[in-house]
Amino acid sequence: MSSKVYCTAQFLPKEGKETELFRVLQSLEPNTLREDGCIQYIVTKQIQSPFAEGKSFPIVFHEIWKDMASFEEHCQRDEISNFFESYCLAEDGLAADWNVCVYSDEG
Repeated sequence: MSSKVYCTAQFLPKEGKETELFRVLQSLEPNTLREDGCIQYIVTKQIQSPFAEGKSFPIVFHEIWKDMASFEEHCQRDEISNFFESYCLAEDGLAADWNVCVYSDEG
């Protein structure tokens, strides 16, 4: 067991905005990977497989953080809060919906 925090941040792009939203999310990777508590931070697109037919938003960040404090510090960075304000909350943003969840490997 560890103090690590695992985050899954899913995004549903507005119609016709998937490529643009994916690129904006990719642009968050370099600075985030430099954060002290960041272990993994990668944005992915859902692909098709007959062995994985579950439901999900098509764009997902897979994140691993050293601990909850590191994750929460990341969430409060200007770059991240500005992303949510501009691309998720703004009426002319690129995301129709999003779902951010954190998990622990402790029992």
